[in-house]
Amino acid sequence: MNYLRLNRLAAGLLALGLCLPLSAARAAEAAAAPSEVAADSSGAAVVVPAPAPEGAPHPSSEAPSLAPARPAPAPAAVTPGETTAVAAHASPPVPVAAATPPPPPYSLPWQLRPLTVGNVLRSDTSVAFYKDAAGNAGSAQVTMLLASYKITPELAPVVRLGFVKNDAPGMAADGSSFINPVVGMAYSHRLSAFRLAAFLGGTIPIGQGAGQTPSAGAAGADAAGISVRSGMDNSMFAVNYLTGIAGLGFGYIGRGFTAQAEATLFQLFRVRGNDLTASAPDATRTNATMGLHLGYFVIPQLSLGGDLRYQRWLSTPDRLVMGAKVPFADANLDNVTFGVGPRGHFALGKGMWIRPGISYSQGLDAPLSSSKYRMLQVDIPVVF
Repeated sequence: MNYLRLNRLAAGLLALGLCLPLSAARAAEAAAAPSEVAADSSGAAVVVPAPAPEGAPHPSSEAPSLAPARPAPAPAAVTPGETTAVAAHASPPVPVAAATPPPPPYSLPWQLRPLTVGNVLRSDTSVAFYKDAAGNAGSAQVTMLLASYKITPELAPVVRLGFVKNDAPGMAADGSSFINPVVGMAYSHRLSAFRLAAFLGGTIPIGQGAGQTPSAGAAGADAAGISVRSGMDNSMFAVNYLTGIAGLGFGYIGRGFTAQAEATLFQLFRVRGNDLTASAPDATRTNATMGLHLGYFVIPQLSLGGDLRYQRWLSTPDRLVMGAKVPFADANLDNVTFGVGPRGHFALGKGMWIRPGISYSQGLDAPLSSSKYRMLQVDIPVVF
């Protein structure tokens, strides 16, 4: 009996001796196994055991190990000093610049000077149909080319060229002429929603149809062109004269509406021909023009605008009749005209616009009304 008890005790001790080394080996393997560190949703570090090697039994199929579980490291505490240091090195938020509102739309006048300055190329063609005293029909066409370049936000030099072609009525001679160019400086100053504009320049007396014995066709084209342009560009057609030009303009631009007024003085000095020159018997002449423009944007791409224009000779010009000087008739000393029409506004690219327009004009008094002048203008400015 004692012998059996001794055998059972010896067998139990032997089994216990085998299990202890095996448990210790398994605990050592678990401690040496690689692990991954991740972060939970609170930001604390969490130890994630590496996956068991291929062929190893799944942990759920094994008996629990006797070795103690390896505790997860506690999240590192952040001191207030470290928080301040991190905040000091953090990039400050980049301020978002407020969007600059676009300038208010400006309704460009038909035959008045613009209130603004800019980089502009402009083609402006007027065609007129008229009748002579005998009722014969004629037509004339004037094309103006303008270029300006803004050298400062308020100043821009301007160059303007012109060409006129006349299909004269009856037996009068047809002809064409390059007229006097204009060079000058345009100024524009913004006063909130208002604009103050000025122009100072002059003509270069190189136009055709000048001198003591000019070509009849060219001289007739010069005379016809004055009326085609409603008398607003007399100095360019006065090819025997050098003309000084000074003008002022003022207007309001806002809420899609434009209202502007201008006045211009022309002082002419004869530099070609003499007192017996048919188109220039006076050594000097003084002329003035005034105008009012109103415009409104129906939609951003379309505006409607109208001009009311007045031209007046401040001196009394003479003309030659059978070699004698005869003053202009009172009806020929001034004229009133109007022009009205739509204009488009379309972007061609970044910072480039085309603003084509077409207008109808006619005279409201003699001499244009008695000669039945009807004018159609096609204006194509490109702003860049």
